[in-house]
Amino acid sequence: MKHNGKRLEDILESHVKFTKGDASGVRADLTGAKLAGANLHGANLSYALLREANLEGADLGEARLGGADFSGAKMKRADLRRADLTETILAGADLHEAQLGGVECFRADLSNANLRGANLRAANFRYTNLRGADLHGADVTTTILRETELDGVDLSGLDLTTTLMPRGWKTEEGKK
Repeated sequence: MKHNGKRLEDILESHVKFTKGDASGVRADLTGAKLAGANLHGANLSYALLREANLEGADLGEARLGGADFSGAKMKRADLRRADLTETILAGADLHEAQLGGVECFRADLSNANLRGANLRAANFRYTNLRGADLHGADVTTTILRETELDGVDLSGLDLTTTLMPRGWKTEEGKK
């Protein structure tokens, strides 16, 4: 795969040097990249720029994505299981039917993200911004939503029996 005339392998190799503080390294800028179906399993994309990238069906399982910017990325059916999404920006990203089981999403931004039908089992969303995100049909079994920003999020129809909710949180019916 190539992006802006450069081989993806070369971009990723230079990025790893960047994350290690090597002066010869360059931050990966994959803005708008066409990476649908790419195998990025276990890749180090910490602090990379992937705004508006197409990662539909890509394998990002166990990848290091902390601090990366996926704003507006197309990630439908992407596999992010057990990835580190600490402080990652996914604002407005399309994660419809994505696999996010076991992800660490501490202090991430998923505002207005499409998480319809996503697998969020055992994911940690502590201190994450989920304002306006669409979680219809998502699996939130044993998901941690404690200290999570949930304004404008419709959780109706979701099984929340094993979900760790913010302290004092009440269903819409319980608020009446």
